[in-house]
Amino acid sequence: MYYIYYIKNIKVGCTKNLKQRVENEQGYNNYIILDKTNCINKATELEILWQNIFNFKNDFIPYKKLINLNKKKMEQQQNSYYDSGHTTTFINSNNENLNGYMFPKQLKLKDGNVIELNELIIDYIKKTNHKSQFSDERFIYNKNLINYYLRYEDEDKTIYDNIRIWAKQKGIYDSGDCKTQYIKLMEEAGELAQAILKNDEAEFIDAIGDIVVVLTNLAKLKNYKIEDCIVSAYNVIKTREGEMINGTFVKNK
Repeated sequence: MYYIYYIKNIKVGCTKNLKQRVENEQGYNNYIILDKTNCINKATELEILWQNIFNFKNDFIPYKKLINLNKKKMEQQQNSYYDSGHTTTFINSNNENLNGYMFPKQLKLKDGNVIELNELIIDYIKKTNHKSQFSDERFIYNKNLINYYLRYEDEDKTIYDNIRIWAKQKGIYDSGDCKTQYIKLMEEAGELAQAILKNDEAEFIDAIGDIVVVLTNLAKLKNYKIEDCIVSAYNVIKTREGEMINGTFVKNK
């Protein structure tokens, strides 16, 4: 949602996050919401309209164009690294902790290695980077990072992490959706039913595994982790009381 806001005698502006933009960044708690819309084009028009009504000068760069420029700048920053083959330098980084540097989602190295970046890997980079002898920019040694990443893959990643990495590489999160994954879940449940009826142990194990994979991806598509879903369910059932009736646990009402 885009909000057109008015700070009395100060300005008319547009933002998607009033608290962050107006209160935290600009320091104003008293403001009026003049309009709101889900359309960025409409928001741009409304901001200009209300600026004219309150006799404020129109912004030099219209809101939509400014957002696109900021987005393009962020995309450029997120790809600003240089791999020499031996080291990777983070362009325009100028402090030891890499404060302000917009890390990309991954580093694609010349030797073919792809380093998927998460909080743990980024924290390691922040602790092990060095200052370039030619500038204030920071760099890391590729071999050191790859060794750590491989250890992290072996020791720190859960099976769910590996499923999510596999699904990301296959494009499931970029091109798939909850509906297709739900249909896939029903297919796998059908295979599980067949395995039970046929007393096929191998197929039973395979179907259970496939169902867990699909559920992991289904949760991720809604920005959840299956681990958190399992914990949430367990916290509900762990104190539940009931009895077994005809082979099924029936909770007390």
